[in-house]
Amino acid sequence: MTHPTLLVIAHGSRDPRHAATVHALTERVRAERPGLRVETAFLEFNAPSVPRVLERLAAQGADEVVALPLLLTRAFHAKTDIPSVLREARARLPRLHIRQADVLGPSPLLNATLERRLREAGVRPGDLPRTGLVLASAGSSDPEAIAVIAEIARELRHTGWCAVRPAFASALLPRTEDVVRELRAEGVERVAVAPYVIAPGRLPDRIAAGAEVAGADVLADVLGPAPELARLLLNRFDEARVPVGASLSA
Repeated sequence: MTHPTLLVIAHGSRDPRHAATVHALTERVRAERPGLRVETAFLEFNAPSVPRVLERLAAQGADEVVALPLLLTRAFHAKTDIPSVLREARARLPRLHIRQADVLGPSPLLNATLERRLREAGVRPGDLPRTGLVLASAGSSDPEAIAVIAEIARELRHTGWCAVRPAFASALLPRTEDVVRELRAEGVERVAVAPYVIAPGRLPDRIAAGAEVAGADVLADVLGPAPELARLLLNRFDEARVPVGASLSA
């Protein structure tokens, strides 16, 4: 059996905190599975690019790569941008077998990461019955991606929060500040905002600004290099290597 490389593909950002967070996450993945080669590439704004990393791997004799989109939902980048880049790479590098892994969400491990960040921000189990949660994602025009966010909000509602509502930083309404104010108007005693984003950048900053201007009681950090998220990346890597029709337990 070959030993493939895990190539984590992030979107990229002009904000240097974004790339730093992505690299911290991939370092945690390496620590979770010593011996696995883990590379990082970006679609835009940051180096190295996806084509450049794949060309380097091919030149070094790699024969199998699992390309893992560092994305929470199957929206435009997962359905269009990344497949296009990988198709072009396969045509140029026919000896390099490239598989595309699934996106990260939805997953119980993502929910666990959200809960970790909320605990770190000061939310305790006893607070949930009197606290409304704003699940603040980047937003998308893709109906499938929006449906996933709505389903996650429903799942979280069953864990004890008095209310859970989605909010969006781009493409859609409502904004974070709108939902915080809506919950207040409904009589919710405390409001927490949980950014459902992986790394800092312009959109997470917009979420944080909305939470502040509307007077949210708690603002959690982005998901970042959490151990649960690192395990999820490895799960998606393993799933991508299982032959069609087989299972990980087989």
